[in-house]
Amino acid sequence: MANRNSFLQPRPFLLLTLSLIIIAIAAASVDGSDDGAFSRPPARNVLITPHARAESEPQQVHVSLAGKDHVRVTWITDDKHVSSVVEYGTTEAGPAGKYEATASGEHTKYRYFLYASGTIHHVRIGPLKPNTVYFYRCGGIGPEFSFKTPPATLPIEFAVVGDLGQTEWTQSTLQHINGSDYDVFLLPGDLSYADSQQPLWDSFGRLVEPYASRRPWMVTEGNHEVESFPIIFPHGFKAYNARWLMPHTESGSSSNLYYSFDVASGLVHVIMLGSYTDFDSHSDQYTWLAADLAKIDRKATPWVVVLLHAPWYNTNEAHQGEGESMRSEMEELLYDNRVDVVFAGHVHAYERFTRVYDNKADPCGPVHVTIGDGGNREGLALRFKKEAVSAPLSLYREPSFGHGRLRIVDEKRAHWSWHRNNDSSSVVADEVWFNSLSASEECWPRKGGNVDGGGGLSARVGLDEL
Repeated sequence: MANRNSFLQPRPFLLLTLSLIIIAIAAASVDGSDDGAFSRPPARNVLITPHARAESEPQQVHVSLAGKDHVRVTWITDDKHVSSVVEYGTTEAGPAGKYEATASGEHTKYRYFLYASGTIHHVRIGPLKPNTVYFYRCGGIGPEFSFKTPPATLPIEFAVVGDLGQTEWTQSTLQHINGSDYDVFLLPGDLSYADSQQPLWDSFGRLVEPYASRRPWMVTEGNHEVESFPIIFPHGFKAYNARWLMPHTESGSSSNLYYSFDVASGLVHVIMLGSYTDFDSHSDQYTWLAADLAKIDRKATPWVVVLLHAPWYNTNEAHQGEGESMRSEMEELLYDNRVDVVFAGHVHAYERFTRVYDNKADPCGPVHVTIGDGGNREGLALRFKKEAVSAPLSLYREPSFGHGRLRIVDEKRAHWSWHRNNDSSSVVADEVWFNSLSASEECWPRKGGNVDGGGGLSARVGLDEL
């Protein structure tokens, strides 16, 4: 059997937010914050987003990357007779609906106890030009949407946020992300927090549509996507797999729970791993990961980024040790292939580590970042372990809602910033510059290195070099 822990089971649904009293009692100052006057905010109300269109019109529209020069458009209709067709082009069509190209796809639906989903359409379109705005219409009816494809070269910018949910803080996070342009949205698990209440999946899809229909959203599963039930739904992920189809087939994966994709003409390779499916050394995921990493030529692909849900490194009191079994199985693979950065969610706080491997600082290990603070209904994980203040690996930690930005500037340098939600404004609370490990002669001794560089961090909390 695979390595599975008791925490894989879905949690009971919490109807309301945490109370202000609990927040006030639990809150404590956290080392690393650059704003001593900042007071961490309380949780906010859950949002329910209604369906405001006709049954035949598309809802919950989102786009995702689907192989070289292609994008997958996904939407849902209540009318089962709507065709799985996308019309698209580089010119705004308007009411006349004159587009340059048309593509057909597939549709599916699912049942979960008494719930029956609408018709879920998936259409792969392309080939598409890079860094280009495309206008499109789903099913030949309803509003016109548009999205922009990622650039063919660097720089490229990712918005990164985990444990998103659908609360007023979620809405604030999305508005802050949308306030500055980006190319691809990365979400390391815990999307809707439906927890088996399927109408919440529909509500989430409608909430994120204004954003997910405009830029590619690439997601992997978290514990709140499992939704398993003994005998009836023993394998889980029924709603997640039906609604959020990712390019696993295009990347040689047999499961929608883990996959990879390239951006910027292969200069950046992104790997999405599954914390809640088999991952030991005999598993399909492990075999796939080893093969996927082995295909990468770091001279052609200087950047490798990994996302997963349960963090392998964590000084917060919440979810201690829950990523340890996966770390012990897979960390060496990532280290040997010089993965540059690993993003995780699950813990509802922000934390950034130095380059690390096997619980020790290592200039050839990846930077680990926990960013499970998107806006979930469970509130923040407020308590860090006391010894974290002097921990040599943890460089910055703060239990606040926010999002991250990874801007890969060129083949050697990238800039990471964490933007704290602070009411109407987005505040940069932590940022760091670091180099690609492909540029490090120290980290590729047998290959002699291919670019001048050091592999170690040039970090800042207020841009102080470490």
